[in-house]
Amino acid sequence: MAQTNLHIDYIEFKAKDLNQIKLFYQSVFDWSFTDYGPSYCSFENSGLSGGFELTNQPIVNGTLVVIYHSNLDLLIPKIVASDGHISKPIFSFPGGRRFHFTDPSGNELAVWSEK
Repeated sequence: MAQTNLHIDYIEFKAKDLNQIKLFYQSVFDWSFTDYGPSYCSFENSGLSGGFELTNQPIVNGTLVVIYHSNLDLLIPKIVASDGHISKPIFSFPGGRRFHFTDPSGNELAVWSEK
């Protein structure tokens, strides 16, 4: 399925134990998983794509909403001009690039692109 600019595209959760979290969501909701190394897995069959990131830190806001846009550099100045803050500059990951930002209320979200 093609991505659409400015739409929520992916949801990311934190997890203390990836094996336990996969077993839970597979058993309860029949989700399936793809592992991307020892600290990340994506999930499918959930209605919206997403993933779980392994963490040892306390989970305060364990959900990361990921928005798609084909041009990351276009959105950064708009976010800053609208009183948002770039919390993680653009970085690469398997499948593309993304950055994180906080909105004026402090909610952290991310924007990704395959480019």
